[in-house]
Amino acid sequence: MPIHKTEAIVLRRFDFRETSLIADFYTRDFGKLSGLFKGIRSEPGKFASNVELFSHNEVIFYRSRNSSLHLVSQCDKKNSFDLIRQSISRSGLACFMMELLSAVMPAEDKNEEVFDLSIDCLRELETDSMPGKIATIFKIKMLALSGFKPHFDSCVSCQDKILGQSKFSLALGGLLCQRCAGKDNTARSIFRGTVATILHIERNDLRKNLTLGLNPQIKKELEMILNAFLNFHLEKELKSQKVLNKMTAAAGGLI
Repeated sequence: MPIHKTEAIVLRRFDFRETSLIADFYTRDFGKLSGLFKGIRSEPGKFASNVELFSHNEVIFYRSRNSSLHLVSQCDKKNSFDLIRQSISRSGLACFMMELLSAVMPAEDKNEEVFDLSIDCLRELETDSMPGKIATIFKIKMLALSGFKPHFDSCVSCQDKILGQSKFSLALGGLLCQRCAGKDNTARSIFRGTVATILHIERNDLRKNLTLGLNPQIKKELEMILNAFLNFHLEKELKSQKVLNKMTAAAGGLI
């Protein structure tokens, strides 16, 4: 089995047999991987990391030729993002980011831009005064970089540029111009400001997007459109999204 070294973010982990655990990672060099940590539960000091959810690590692993499960021989913690863990709401947002990565990104498909975006957003999530905005930016940028994004650049049916009012079609995965609106009777109207905000976030880096203002009406529609798109095309609602919805409702929409 060839041996490899790479940076990795922990997406999820679960116990395996009596002494080991399995973790899913998103790695810089190999995309999404699953790794087996033999004996880590019986010998906690065997690895220089406790493989916490959404922690940033450096891992050495033996890549299996016949299985999607690879043997991890070393795991060194680079950043556990402790400030996120001190806040229930920030931890919930980080867990959502990890579940979204796991659901959208294909196995063993390298995408360094998505990896860097994930690390940068986790860093910002530690200290930014508007953590919910970080998660929204991550959602839009990650979908764009992965190729899974809704089509907002033009009409998804005729491909013409949209100059006036448009509707959003879940079934078709994008905007419909006024001429094509009848292609989906379930399509709903969308604010032009919401479309402009999504395109701005897709086309600019994280630093510039952090200065973007989001009025409450646009923010609400953004979340509704993106969550509906994910639920429709993933054919499920992410568990962490359900938790976030409850937390947001309890906090009066302030997360």
